[in-house]
Amino acid sequence: MSDIVNGLGRTSAYGALGLVLLVLGIVLVDVLTPGKLPKQIWEERNRNAAVTLSSALLGVGGIVFTSIWTTYQDFGKGLLSTAAFGLLGLVLMAVAFLVLDWVTPGRLGAIVVDPEPHPAVWVTACCNLSVAAIVAASIA
Repeated sequence: MSDIVNGLGRTSAYGALGLVLLVLGIVLVDVLTPGKLPKQIWEERNRNAAVTLSSALLGVGGIVFTSIWTTYQDFGKGLLSTAAFGLLGLVLMAVAFLVLDWVTPGRLGAIVVDPEPHPAVWVTACCNLSVAAIVAASIA
């Protein structure tokens, strides 16, 4: 019975950490784009913003999953490494967004919140997922 209780405690801790990292991902995308992201997605139904945010959330989820899957036997060390790799993934996705914005024409943030579908959003999404995959691979 103590194994189940211990497992539930660890799952709760990893779940809470994962939720914090996902919220940070939402905040990060909101900071990188003009306007209010929740309004763009939920009120204005902006698909560009939704694809960009979704890719960031999938990326963070992949990093957290990989970190938990390959976690250290020491629970505290595993939780700390998950937080560290999750935060690093968020920072690297933000840097990749800024670099992509720098090397391409136009303002990427403005494109993301444009109501008209734009192919640059798919490039941004792929960039997010690629950075997350690189971070996840480095964990294993």
